[in-house]
Amino acid sequence: MVKLVYFAWVRERIGKSDEEIELPGDVRTVGDLLTHLKTRGEGYELALAVPRAIHVAIDQQHCQHSDPIGNASEIALFPPMTGG
Repeated sequence: MVKLVYFAWVRERIGKSDEEIELPGDVRTVGDLLTHLKTRGEGYELALAVPRAIHVAIDQQHCQHSDPIGNASEIALFPPMTGG
């Protein structure tokens, strides 16, 4: 099981702030995860329609979509951050 945490408009579109799911064996990278999540329903499809717009952190470390998930205990998905 892995805990997924959603932030900002990703959370709003999916309709929950977090969840724990069992990942299928073929989900090995962050990109695989995003593709898999889009199959979980309309809210996920909407939130993840443009995968390159989604930033991801594995166990609180920012990562690339090509990075392996490994034995992650927490994966956070969030939109680009702005600030000043």
